[in-house]
Amino acid sequence: MVRRIDVTGADAIRLAAWEFADPPKTGPEAGPGPAGPAAPARGARKTPGVLLLHGLMGRASHWAGTARWLADRYRPVALDQRGHGRSDKPEDARYDREAYVADAEAVLEQLGLGPVALVGHAMGALTAWQLAAKRPDLVQALVISDMRASALGEQSQHEWQHWFDSWPVPFATLADVRKWFGEDDPALERSRPARGAYFAEVMAEREDGWRPVFSPGVMMRVRETWIHDAHWDELAQVRCPTLVVRGLDGELGRAEAQEMVRVLPRGIYAEVTEAGHLIHYDQPEEWRRVVEPFLQAALPSKP
Repeated sequence: MVRRIDVTGADAIRLAAWEFADPPKTGPEAGPGPAGPAAPARGARKTPGVLLLHGLMGRASHWAGTARWLADRYRPVALDQRGHGRSDKPEDARYDREAYVADAEAVLEQLGLGPVALVGHAMGALTAWQLAAKRPDLVQALVISDMRASALGEQSQHEWQHWFDSWPVPFATLADVRKWFGEDDPALERSRPARGAYFAEVMAEREDGWRPVFSPGVMMRVRETWIHDAHWDELAQVRCPTLVVRGLDGELGRAEAQEMVRVLPRGIYAEVTEAGHLIHYDQPEEWRRVVEPFLQAALPSKP
């Protein structure tokens, strides 16, 4: 079962969350109430929650494969973060780190998910560890997928703007989207069909063709929040068990990943070969192989 739940984030922005399991019940025959998921029955054991946070330009649906196997033991919820997916995208909204962390915090509190495991990819991973540092009472375990703790530098922003400018939008068909992002993009060193599929999910058909559901200008504003600032101090404040996962061909280098594990009080390192930045898309079975046992050890599941 997959269902959408509207949540109010920071600054009253409307966020779309997606639950990938049957909602909790208040009794043997009870269903969800009109205001959203009902509270568990008194004395019943609460199914542990997992909040899945996508990366820049991503959306909640990118976690569908992960959520399906998580649903066997947990209550997985994926969030379309502000500016992404089906959530609101006002040009004049805040797109700073504080807003993203406050949004995730609001989701946990409004859905009664905490304490949870946070699973984040790239930008979502940064949001996850910042929230874990801010609200340790809400976070029981953390998975960081291919996100650096170091500042990326101003040159990185220029490179991204050049990359956005190179997109041949609008795309005539979704097949063109898959081909360009999976094969023809000059940023690619080799063909990556999974990357093409990933970007096909964040396109919408307009009158003139297929365009991204997000604003590239907003994405550039989001990136500014980790261009100049490093996040090592917040990483060191995370007290829960934390798995740092990198793809062999991803953006997080081995040396930096291992330093992140050293800085984390309870850090664990994992590496997925044959994977790029989109680990859970490139190698879903290997991604599960490294993440599932970690979660089972760090987050008690339902019997």
